[in-house]
Amino acid sequence: MSIQFKIKPFNELSVTELYQALQLRSDVFIVEQNCVYPDLDGKDAKALHLLGVYEGNIVAYARLFGPGYYFDNASIGRVVINTEYRDRKWGHNLMQAAIAGIEEHYNTMAITISAQLYLKKFYESHGFVQDGEGYLEDDIPHIRMHKG
Repeated sequence: MSIQFKIKPFNELSVTELYQALQLRSDVFIVEQNCVYPDLDGKDAKALHLLGVYEGNIVAYARLFGPGYYFDNASIGRVVINTEYRDRKWGHNLMQAAIAGIEEHYNTMAITISAQLYLKKFYESHGFVQDGEGYLEDDIPHIRMHKG
């Protein structure tokens, strides 16, 4: 069995899907990365939610935003894979699904992201290029990247 992706607006997420997505984000972005920051930032209602489901559980996730909401271009954020499944390289599948989702739902290939610096090569492998100098976001080194 392989990972299956689906995209849903916030108001169509089931309670279970929302709980699992927020638990995954919390487990990685707050606990694993030891970073106290407001993950629940009030932007989820405006995003499309890309859910990577394996054996009935959300193990991969990303938020998709249309142009003008987060950046001038469309954007992808909160890109995350459950630690137990990172050896399967599903992050690449997640990014391919996110890019395709942006094109399908927002009719654009112009995408800007705020990427954690250590993932620069990962995002470059998906066509992103660095845009400007690095900066700290929640005390983690980030770079702005774009494609299209």
